This record gives sequence, structure tokens and C-alpha cells, in this order.
Amino acid sequence: MDSADLVAHLERIAPPELAEEFDEGRIGLIVEGRKDVGTVCCALDATPAVAEAAARAGAGMLVVHHTPIWEPVTAVRGTTTGVLRPLLAHEIGLYVMHTNFDRAAGGVNDTLARILGLEEVRPMSLGRVGTCTRTLREMATQIGGNVRVYGDTRDPATLAVVGGSGFDPALIDEAVGLGAEAFLSAELKHHVARSSPIPCIESTHYALEAPGMQALAEREGWQYIDDRPQVTTLP
Repeated sequence: MDSADLVAHLERIAPPELAEEFDEGRIGLIVEGRKDVGTVCCALDATPAVAEAAARAGAGMLVVHHTPIWEPVTAVRGTTTGVLRPLLAHEIGLYVMHTNFDRAAGGVNDTLARILGLEEVRPMSLGRVGTCTRTLREMATQIGGNVRVYGDTRDPATLAVVGGSGFDPALIDEAVGLGAEAFLSAELKHHVARSSPIPCIESTHYALEAPGMQALAEREGWQYIDDRPQVTTLP
């Protein structure tokens, strides 16, 4: 496939105009690669390990959720070198779909709602709210455990989900207005947990967002590269 045609296809999957303002200049084709793309790889993060794996797979394009270049680059060293070296050496394009894929139909939050078994799913400004068909413990198992609940541990009838770092008081208030009895996201801050009107359910960033990228890879027939961070629970 011509790389320009692939980019157009990706923009249909997750239209750039759906993205938050802070993503401006940080999504889309951020590393140009070869013109003719055969193999496409997909991952949550563009890490050195992912870039190397994409090179070994003979990829012409790597599609990720998180850009490896968030701030302007004034020097290329360390992790940035580890990501860019294999991409540039093997002419692999790097395409980023971030909050636009969070919001897109069939994207990160729709996938999360599906694997949790939510029904009657409706959109939030950045997330989804749905009716629970499983217990809290069953839903925790579906996302691989590593779940903490701040507040009441009773099974909610309605759950709000925001993949990634979604514990924003405004989003929580929006979820409450849509009838949510609990809120699932990642990277919860103490003051947000203390002030939330509903229980906050915290999982890892990777556990909540990686399924969306894996589902995308499976739909499109791409190779998914699983590079989950090492998380150890100490006794």
C-alpha cells in the first residue's frame, strides 16, 4: 500500500479533528518512512523495544497511541535515539493516533467498554458510560487485575470508563451527570480521590489502553507488539 493511502485510511479510523487541543502537532505521521508499505505493526507505545521489533518484522509503518516525541527535540539521545534509530535505519514510518482514537468509534474507550461487558454504552466528552453486566471483581479480571478501588467496593450498576489518565474532576462530574456510580481510569491523584463523589477505580495506563490498539491490529490484520511495562506488587 502507498503510505499516503495508509495515512488516509488511518485518518478515517480516527479523524484528527476528534483530538484534544494538546495533541496538535503530536499526532498523525510524525516520522516519514518508505513510500510502499507492506507490513504494518501496531503498539501502545513507541519504545526502543517496539521499534526494534517492528524493524525485525519488516514493517513499513508502526502505528502507536502515544507519541515518543512530546516536547520539542533539541538533542537526540537516550530513549529518543533508541526509538528513532531503527525507524530511520529501516525506513519505517511512525503514525500516532492519541485522543482522536480515544474518542473514535471502535477506539480505545469503546474497546474498553466492550471487554468489561458494558451495555447501553453512551459517550462522554472523553470516555464512555455504560450499564454493568459483571461484578467489579469480574471486570477487574478482564483487564488483568492490578486494580485499586478508592471508596465503596460494592458492584456499580453503571460505570464510566476513560482509558489512560482520565481522573479529572470535570470528567468525573460529567460521568455523575450521566448516571455513573463509579469511575474507572488510570493514574489517580490523592486529592481527586478524596474529593470524588463516586468511587474511583484505578488500573494501569497500559491495561486500559493497550486492548484498543490490539483490537485495531486484529481488525486490520496488522502485527501487534506487546511491550507492557514491568509492574511488581510487593507483599
